[in-house]
Amino acid sequence: MAEHNELGKKGEKLAVDFLIENGYKILEKNYRYLKAEVDIIAQIKDILAAVEVKTRSSDYFGNPQDFITPKKIKLLVSAIDYYVVQRDLDVEVRFDVIAVLCKKNDTKIEHLENAFLHF
Repeated sequence: MAEHNELGKKGEKLAVDFLIENGYKILEKNYRYLKAEVDIIAQIKDILAAVEVKTRSSDYFGNPQDFITPKKIKLLVSAIDYYVVQRDLDVEVRFDVIAVLCKKNDTKIEHLENAFLHF
């Protein structure tokens, strides 16, 4: 497997652990709908958080969260809309980003709640 894929899997594992430590219940990992993939769907109280995980080994070209495109946001929104409707959930939906920066011996995790609006 390519090195960047391994880094991405490591970042997602760190993000899941981080969310659990902070009281979230993990409902889905790598949820797919059509062309969309939501890295993590988690719940805390009555809030459903669709979490996009961005992992980088360097911030030389920018912060990990800077690499989420408008197209990706549109795909995330459609996937979560489908997820909520299919399960007939009555929850508030929030879109979060967990940015993971893995430098040599240092890992930094930043959780950005309500990272973008969905309208």
